[in-house]
Amino acid sequence: MKYFAIAPLFLLAALTCGGAVAAPAIAMHGTAKYDTAKNGAEADHFAYANGNAPKGGRLVLGRVGSFDSLQHFIVRGARADGRQLSHQSLLARAYDEPFTLYALIAEDVSSPPDRASVTFRLRPGARFHDGSEITVDDVIFSLEILRAKGRPNHRYFYAQVAAIERPGPRTVTFRFKDNSNRELPLIMGLMPILSRASFQGREFDRVSLTPVMGSGPYVVDEVDPGRSIQYRRIKNHWAENLPARKGQYNFDIVRYDYYRDDSAALEAFKAGKLDLRGDTDPKLWAKAYDFPARTKGAVRLLEFSHGRPAGMYAIALNTRRAVFHAAKVRAALAYALDFEWLNKTLFHGAYQRTRSYFENSELAATGLPSPAELDLLAPYRDSLPGDVFSRAYAPPHGDGSGRLRGNLRTARKLLAQAGWHIKNLRLVHDDGGEPFRFEIMLLRRSNEKLALHLARNLAKLGIEVAVRTVDTAQYQQRINTYDFDAMINLWDPSLSPGNEQAFYWGTDAGKRDGSRNYPGIQVPAIDALVQKISNAADRASLVTAVRAMDRVLQWGHYVIPLFHLKADRVALWDRFGRPAATPLYGYRLETWWEDPAKAATIEQNRN
Repeated sequence: MKYFAIAPLFLLAALTCGGAVAAPAIAMHGTAKYDTAKNGAEADHFAYANGNAPKGGRLVLGRVGSFDSLQHFIVRGARADGRQLSHQSLLARAYDEPFTLYALIAEDVSSPPDRASVTFRLRPGARFHDGSEITVDDVIFSLEILRAKGRPNHRYFYAQVAAIERPGPRTVTFRFKDNSNRELPLIMGLMPILSRASFQGREFDRVSLTPVMGSGPYVVDEVDPGRSIQYRRIKNHWAENLPARKGQYNFDIVRYDYYRDDSAALEAFKAGKLDLRGDTDPKLWAKAYDFPARTKGAVRLLEFSHGRPAGMYAIALNTRRAVFHAAKVRAALAYALDFEWLNKTLFHGAYQRTRSYFENSELAATGLPSPAELDLLAPYRDSLPGDVFSRAYAPPHGDGSGRLRGNLRTARKLLAQAGWHIKNLRLVHDDGGEPFRFEIMLLRRSNEKLALHLARNLAKLGIEVAVRTVDTAQYQQRINTYDFDAMINLWDPSLSPGNEQAFYWGTDAGKRDGSRNYPGIQVPAIDALVQKISNAADRASLVTAVRAMDRVLQWGHYVIPLFHLKADRVALWDRFGRPAATPLYGYRLETWWEDPAKAATIEQNRN
């Protein structure tokens, strides 16, 4: 069998064996950026990292809610943040490329041209936190336990492995059930590797505050259940000087402190208890940081441009609920949101309206569908709305008044066409007289004004909407089991969508607890287009399939689109150094470090 060559990278030499060419990188499409054969220059670290970054210091971050589990790989429990610090995969992602992976636990990877299998050779010296070497047995155990008892995305992806082979003592090959999914070799490269020995006598699928052993640059150091978790850097970690890790994970201590709501977290930041916070609330950004430390320059507000899709931030409508079965009903509800008024009144004009699930990228469907898109959509013409084929989607446009009289008249017509009419000042269904009522479940109190705005406008249509903010544990449990009517969510896509789209929108995922198909979408056309996305042999084919799927999602009215910012906003105490370059996907805290001189000055300001 002839295998394709994946570009040699960094200082590692490609291994040629039995007709296969193994190399320390694999790209979804095209050539790896850090391809020394192509660019003629050796690189020992990613361009968005500082290879000479100093180690030391600490980083304290805030989170809203609570946690009751350090078992990150199961559906049950509210998981503590920081898994990326303590656990690693076979390969590591570069964030200045759409989707390329580089050597980490595995020192090289190979896959045939049809990508029907993938082979990894493990790196000598790659170790778990107890010092034991990572073996092929651990890799096989990880696959088998995650597809049997792991989260739904793991079960879905890893179930596509038909056979496991061991060509050598440090080599493992995964053969897939078919070769239709070209992304699977990369998906396997991102599989978290768990210690087989550490689970002897321990139930895998049980919520626990005992850390799961990993191989990452940090270990769990201190845990205050529900309140904080602290990680300690392992000095001279085995991966520290690998090209995919050099200049990264520089803080000696990383801690996550949990707060009941964002207001409490903001006050903790202002008091100097937190070092940094991302802020997507334009009102807070404009007004909340006017305090002495910022006046003195100790606190800075920064914006980082990026090239990733903005994603779909939206109110998800759970179509498993009878009131949301009809597409016309779901379309009608969007007419009750006056984005223009919200943006002007609450958000200081900072937001852009979101219309695509892949906004701010070439993947977004705009204008009329191309001939190539129509070819993909044609087999499903009878089952899809005609608008998919003939119109460009745009969410309803408000007049900025907040009253939305014209929009509400349109909404009333759509509701009537779906069998809903006003009776005794309430909207009821013609069949049975059931009133139209639902609940919007929130995690963050900062979203209450937005939800109440929608509720007030829907009340003018006779719809009763309750707005309820719940705690983290209840929220996690309810979204895992789809026990909600509507909720606010962000689907944050990559520049190289693939298998995860089935987890977001696929029919099978919508029937399984723990997926991100919160609207409960079950559309054969979407399932087929997800396959086209996963199977795309080149970038052009991928873009066409994503745009076609975007159109089906848009005209399905499964969500009420909200808004997005053009850049990442970060408030921080000015104690850090960071690389000059910001990668395609946005700033990466793992590449930052503590500047001792700045930190000393900040401590003086705090005191």
